[in-house]
Amino acid sequence: MVAITLENLAHSYHPDPQSEGDFALKEVNHTWEDGRAYALLGPSGCGKTTLLNIMSGLLQPTRGRILFGDTDATALSTAQRNIAQVFQFPVVYDTMSVGQNLAFPLRNRGLDPQYIAGRVERIAQMIGLDGHLQQKARGLTADLKQKISLGRGLVREDVNAILFDEPLTVIDPHMKWELRTQLKSLHREFGLTMVYVTHDQTEALTFAEKVVVMHDGMIVQIGTPQELFETPAHVFVGYFIGSPGMNFVPVTVEGAKAHTHGHIAELAHDYGKPSGEVVLGVRPEFLRLTKGDGLPVRIERVQDAGRQKVIRATLFDTEINIVADAGVVIEADMTNVTFDPAKASIFCDDWRIEGRATSSIKANIKANITGTGAGQTS
Repeated sequence: MVAITLENLAHSYHPDPQSEGDFALKEVNHTWEDGRAYALLGPSGCGKTTLLNIMSGLLQPTRGRILFGDTDATALSTAQRNIAQVFQFPVVYDTMSVGQNLAFPLRNRGLDPQYIAGRVERIAQMIGLDGHLQQKARGLTADLKQKISLGRGLVREDVNAILFDEPLTVIDPHMKWELRTQLKSLHREFGLTMVYVTHDQTEALTFAEKVVVMHDGMIVQIGTPQELFETPAHVFVGYFIGSPGMNFVPVTVEGAKAHTHGHIAELAHDYGKPSGEVVLGVRPEFLRLTKGDGLPVRIERVQDAGRQKVIRATLFDTEINIVADAGVVIEADMTNVTFDPAKASIFCDDWRIEGRATSSIKANIKANITGTGAGQTS
């Protein structure tokens, strides 16, 4: 196993790309560390599968190169790269039994039959196929066939990496959870480098040590689930991670104050005077309804989500979500909202900007929002 490095990698499906908009995968520079579990997360069409296929050798990049350790692997085949890939839809040999399907990659390499039998039995037990080893693959349900496909990817111990392209699409929700748990167990036990492509944030955040978020052909952030939630680097990350996603309110920022519709919100840091499209981002979990203290809101509806309530409200002309515990009583005179400035982010032209600490702002500051003239808009 080796680290996999992407250097100035980009790809276009146009024969003669002229601009950045022609590239399905915009320039990427990143190293997938040996033995780590990653998730490649983003919506359909953002470039995830393109990047995965370049890593596996199924697609040659338009420019840049890919290194396996110190070896330039850009022109190497999938077999030469020693990569295992599990696709979105199951690929099985219908005329073979389940056991023969699982054993195929090992037999193809001429390994010892006793080792093959032991390895097949172990993987089959881990993914719940041990009771089906003698069955023909033909006629099995889609979820069992996908388990075979997963098993073939996992059965080899010597691969440089295992790449999963939305492998649980056809698996029912309960089985998805079990299989993700089993994949994590395999990763911990064998230290295999795993890259798991998905559009499902739950799958990504529960599987990976690090999540690579893609948007419009570009990697916008790489981080732990906690980093993505608490300090999103791009408005897309704030929106895409979380359910509901981050709220964004247009503001004008001057130092440690955000101005909107004649009101001032205290911030935890000094941001200077950023120019461009500036928004204040706060997650629904960090907003609190109050009676008279804070920014004025109008509650539109309250949804009971079991252990939580999701409150849909309008803040000036912006729709926002507020998440409250199920036991919180929503009263008619709760017409304002506050937030902890330490939990807020400022974005300029879609990207998060870092403020600097100032001695006048204490770490435990509470939201102190005051009107500065009714009807005035910044």
